[in-house]
Amino acid sequence: MRFALLVCTSSAALAAPAAAQTAGPANDAIIVTAPNYVPEGSEAATKSDIPLIETPQSVTVITRDQIDLLDWSNLGQTVRYVAGVTGENYGPDERVDWLTMRGFEPVQFVDGLQASIGSIANTGLDLYGAESVEILKGPSSVLYGIAPPGGIVNITSRRPQNDFAGEIEGQIGNRDHRQINGDITGALADGVSARLTALYRDRGTQTREVDSERLYVAPALTLRPGPDSRITLLSYYQRDEVTGDGGGFLPAQGTLLPNPNGRISSTANLGEPGYNRFLRRHWGIGYDASHDLSDTISIHQNLKFTHLYSDQRGVGGNGFVDSDSNGTPDDYRNVARYSFSFRENVDTFAVDTRINAGLRTGAVQHDLVAGIDYRNYDYLGSSAFGFGIPPIDAYAPDYGALIPALPPLPFSSQEQRQIGLYAQDQLRLGGGLILTLAGRHDWIRDCEKLADTRRSFGDFSYRAGLSYVFDNGIAPYLSFARSFEPVAGADRSGTPFDPTTGRQIEAGLKFDARNAPDGTKLFATLAAYHLVQQNVLTPDTANAGGESFQVQTGEVTVEGIEAELVARFNERLSLNASYTYTDSEVTESNGPELGDQLPVTPHHKLSALADYTFQDGSLAGLGASFGGRYLSKSTGNLTSAFAPTVFVNPAVTLFDASIHYDRSDWRFAVTASNLFDKDYVARCYSNTNCFFGTRRVVTASVRRRF
Repeated sequence: MRFALLVCTSSAALAAPAAAQTAGPANDAIIVTAPNYVPEGSEAATKSDIPLIETPQSVTVITRDQIDLLDWSNLGQTVRYVAGVTGENYGPDERVDWLTMRGFEPVQFVDGLQASIGSIANTGLDLYGAESVEILKGPSSVLYGIAPPGGIVNITSRRPQNDFAGEIEGQIGNRDHRQINGDITGALADGVSARLTALYRDRGTQTREVDSERLYVAPALTLRPGPDSRITLLSYYQRDEVTGDGGGFLPAQGTLLPNPNGRISSTANLGEPGYNRFLRRHWGIGYDASHDLSDTISIHQNLKFTHLYSDQRGVGGNGFVDSDSNGTPDDYRNVARYSFSFRENVDTFAVDTRINAGLRTGAVQHDLVAGIDYRNYDYLGSSAFGFGIPPIDAYAPDYGALIPALPPLPFSSQEQRQIGLYAQDQLRLGGGLILTLAGRHDWIRDCEKLADTRRSFGDFSYRAGLSYVFDNGIAPYLSFARSFEPVAGADRSGTPFDPTTGRQIEAGLKFDARNAPDGTKLFATLAAYHLVQQNVLTPDTANAGGESFQVQTGEVTVEGIEAELVARFNERLSLNASYTYTDSEVTESNGPELGDQLPVTPHHKLSALADYTFQDGSLAGLGASFGGRYLSKSTGNLTSAFAPTVFVNPAVTLFDASIHYDRSDWRFAVTASNLFDKDYVARCYSNTNCFFGTRRVVTASVRRRF
């Protein structure tokens, strides 16, 4: 009854209690808790409940407690303090989260199933609907099939809870940021619980005359037909509209390089605000079900159908006007422009069915996982480009040019079907010695409908790892893993290209502070790895004039060291810290990129953040955080015939901070990223394509828990 009343009387969806909970003032103290701030396990890493300390792979889990306590709102923010991953590679982008992991762009999964991704391996799904974010570093095909060698990112959706709880929050911020969001959860009847998560946001951006609007709704329902069975129905709908977007695509002179007219403003918009528009609708529906056959054997199945539609039209910058084509701009201020349109329709159906079993053979304890998954991916992409658009002054833009309609034309219509059989066995060999063995075979059928080409192929992936967990919580490990990704196209003889492969050896050390005093939670990982991607496309040395055939003799090597710490002490002090060293190189190529460093893969990344909350006395409930992050310089592009110069993105140091106050069921917070408003270039990948980094963002919020 209480649940129904709140649904009827709330003007917005209310949310399940955030990780930061408060006790009432009855004992004259306010206790702010985040019991799950430090992660202990990740089902995404092994498709089982194996603890992180026993997983022979570098895995980062960002819990809801971390997201709430530190007021993170997107994937780009969450990886700021994570080793081995960089985000916000194109600065502020209202559409997607640009990530790079161990030199490669990770593919996004939702609830353990690959999302409907298009030309970008990320969906821009709002983080408010996430219970946790799992980052699996290195080859992960053995459980997930097609995946890049750098790893994958999985978002686990919030689930209904039996206990009634909720929250509603309002936010305001600079650049006209306005947001309301909330969650509500609880039992509807015996064996039935529900959850509703929702968000609405309307805000401007640092780019002149660019506004963004988002609506996100995620209903969920859990049914328990018996003590051994559970099915959770999960769904979400997200609509995004960005108007006026023309950010980025700026000339190198005036951003990364000197310009006689001075520096171009980081608010510069070279598009047409009245014409440029991005629209996306993204939704998914499915379920996560399980049934216990016995105390040691269970069946699990998760299924999801997702749809993504995006439609973008715009005008973008194309370098300074050079009327006589002598390589020197006319005045270093007027920028040539082009128009474009781009549309994507993506449908994905995916289902994963597996059996988990625990058994013993002699002195060896086995934790087994065996399953089959199926994915049907249907993609239609359309685009068009137009030229002759009037130029614009980068320093004093005058908008209002008439832009002709530009209907997009299909360039790709792809259907891909994937079936994978996989098995994993974790063998406890006695003492703390653990052997993990996993293998998978995939059968894939590709059809490019526009070209009327079809092909079928298979691939085998594996992971083998050895760990030893000491009684003091220290666990050294060693692992070997392989991944694969299909490659479109064929060589000069018409033979389809083989998938690229990723092979990695990783050695590391984990520590979970299990013997620390009560009130101390800590998880730390130190990892070193050697990763090689093979079958990379490179120009065919037999090419004659005008030919552009390719062969698969290219190779990329990435080596690195990653250290990461998450800790919470006595429900007062929280720490997040990481260090990354990455050495990436194109080690085999017939092209000019031989020896190049991979783009947006800096040699060094160092970050640390601390949050402290007073728990008693007159300041009880008051807390603050402060963090700093450093990225060394990186390259923006690989050498090519079209970009013979490698642009170097400058090193940058940024700071984040927040102050928050919890009182009874209320929370007041002010957060700031890029606290000192550093004006910097995030990436340049050609003389005409440079992007400023995200300037200072300040948000004030009020949250009420129920």
